Amino acid sequence: MIIIKKSGFLLFNKIKYRCAIGISGIIKKKIEGDGATPAGTYKLIKLYYRKDKIDFIKSDIKKIIIKKNTGWCDDIKSKFYNKEVKLPSKYSHEKFYRTDNVYDIIGVLNYNTKPIIKGKGSAIFMHLAKKKFSKTKGCVALKKKDLTYILSKIKKNTKIKIIN
Repeated sequence: MIIIKKSGFLLFNKIKYRCAIGISGIIKKKIEGDGATPAGTYKLIKLYYRKDKIDFIKSDIKKIIIKKNTGWCDDIKSKFYNKEVKLPSKYSHEKFYRTDNVYDIIGVLNYNTKPIIKGKGSAIFMHLAKKKFSKTKGCVALKKKDLTYILSKIKKNTKIKIIN
């Protein structure tokens, strides 16, 4: 099990890792655009990565290569809300192919996926942290070496518990 706390630490196999969480902290009732990380227990369901920047990721999680047109819809007006989309899109979205390194690795949490409820929040990922661990829009962000290590050790059924 992975435990993520509002203090900005992730606990895995008795080791603490620094992480960034949402700018609004961890909350139980997340809504789209609130900048919060949703409290609860989740799993990683997909793993996206930039093949041009990441040689190989050892993980049991399904891996998908990020292309220049890969994105994730965060627009409640779209039928693709909280799903992968091909860009360009007329709806609001996260672009995965970025000039910074933040989305070189993206683990998709199964938050608001079965069923998808529009407005409940979207695009909750585990991704790479910025240098000073600045807050996210609701995701969990870690150092590259920490995230790749954790991904190499977890299984498809590993639980990720986010607590306040």
